[in-house]
Amino acid sequence: MTLSSVRLSLMIGRVVPTAAPAELMVALESVEVNQSDDGSAGFGQGFQITFRATRDKAVTSQYAVVKNPLLKPGNRVVISVTLSARPQVLIDGIITHHQFMPGKDARLVVTGQDLSVLMDTLELSMGYPAMNHAAIVALILAKYAAFGIVPMIIPPLTSWTSTPLDKIPFQRGSDRSYLRTLAESHGYIFGIRPGPAPLVNYAYWGPLIKLSPPQKALNVDMGASTNVEGLNFTYDATAPEQVYGLIHLRDAKIPAPVLSLISLDLPPLSSKPAMIANQPFVRKSLLGYQGNSVVEAYAQAVSRTNRSAARTVVGTGTLNALRYRALLTAPGIVGVRGAGADYDGYYYVKDVKHQIGPGEYKQSFTLTRDGTGTLVQKV
Repeated sequence: MTLSSVRLSLMIGRVVPTAAPAELMVALESVEVNQSDDGSAGFGQGFQITFRATRDKAVTSQYAVVKNPLLKPGNRVVISVTLSARPQVLIDGIITHHQFMPGKDARLVVTGQDLSVLMDTLELSMGYPAMNHAAIVALILAKYAAFGIVPMIIPPLTSWTSTPLDKIPFQRGSDRSYLRTLAESHGYIFGIRPGPAPLVNYAYWGPLIKLSPPQKALNVDMGASTNVEGLNFTYDATAPEQVYGLIHLRDAKIPAPVLSLISLDLPPLSSKPAMIANQPFVRKSLLGYQGNSVVEAYAQAVSRTNRSAARTVVGTGTLNALRYRALLTAPGIVGVRGAGADYDGYYYVKDVKHQIGPGEYKQSFTLTRDGTGTLVQKV
């Protein structure tokens, strides 16, 4: 599918997909790709491909696209776009669902998830004695190297290695759910990101992706330079929370205090974070920790504070990729210009929806940060 300067590429297959045959590309009507940080400890991607369905000329009781073996659940799909001669993989995933609408204007909608869905098909019950969390993550991800998944693990400062006499890290559930549980205990996220080349992915386990290079700025109300069709901001003063508690350790006579006062997400994105600007009205919440490690308790407190603060300012909007002349992707960082002193500056890109159809390429997005005001003079 070609939209002016945008070219869409589709690869489909069982294990190693190849370019989609001509009959599927002719039947292709629209493509939607969702990239999202789900708000807990994971980010992921999903896709939805809509095909026009016509009856098979040889067997009129069948619809050709419906019986096409390439579209069977479990098959691998790679969706790429080339914009201004720059190819980019939007998603590398697995077909998980079909929706068929027969009739005069018959349609088949094929839905799927990124490759992390492969990590969610088998539940396990096993321990990892004398291993810290980063080592456990590396061991789990090694099982998926055959799918072109390369681990990208950022060891946390709050990491600890438990002795078998103290506490053994224990997995009860799928690999994906356990990787996200481990990530959440450090205020981290886990997910699969595609590219830079087709059939290559990296599994990211680390802090929110705020240290990546900023994407092309979003311009609002800037005349001919405007590249955003709509952008709205909300400010929720009740979102941030400080977390505190007393930790009763087995070998200590006096409980240890734990207190998370401010968001420690780096780099900071606002000059007036609500955690500070809204005192003394910021919520104070109890931690409720049941373990035997001050480090682990503090990591959980910081995780809750960081995630709550990030929900303070939320921006939602849409853009036309052809006018933007780039692809906004999530998660990541992007600058905003033309929204005024309080709302200009850099934001975390929480989610992006790519909608590609005949003659158009739309993107809707959600931005977040911990307060108002910019820390930079120029985006």
